Amino acid sequence: MTFDPTTLKFNDAGLLPVIAQDADSLEVLMLAWMNAQSIQRTLDSGNVTYWSRSRQEYWVKGATSGHHQELVDLRYDCDRDCILVLVRQTGPACHTGRRSCFYTAVRNGAEIELSKPMQD
Repeated sequence: MTFDPTTLKFNDAGLLPVIAQDADSLEVLMLAWMNAQSIQRTLDSGNVTYWSRSRQEYWVKGATSGHHQELVDLRYDCDRDCILVLVRQTGPACHTGRRSCFYTAVRNGAEIELSKPMQD
């Protein structure tokens, strides 16, 4: 069966949440958004392409930072309303310079910083 991105269940803005996960370590790296065209661009190029809600434009991860995400696998959930991309991440995934955007935990009521920015 051929995959058709338009069969996914997009929100009212035409977007789906996308979780990026490291294909080897399985570390959750970030959450972003895709529309049908960014999904197709990702599948065609092998470079993960998101939709930037703030800039209202396509965003190829790493195009300006050099911190690329090479697509290993693209999956969607049972409700067809969320995407998981397994990637090979070059450098940090987070705009703060950290490997993952999920670097803060809440433990015993306190915020704990789990990682510092990566060194270039």
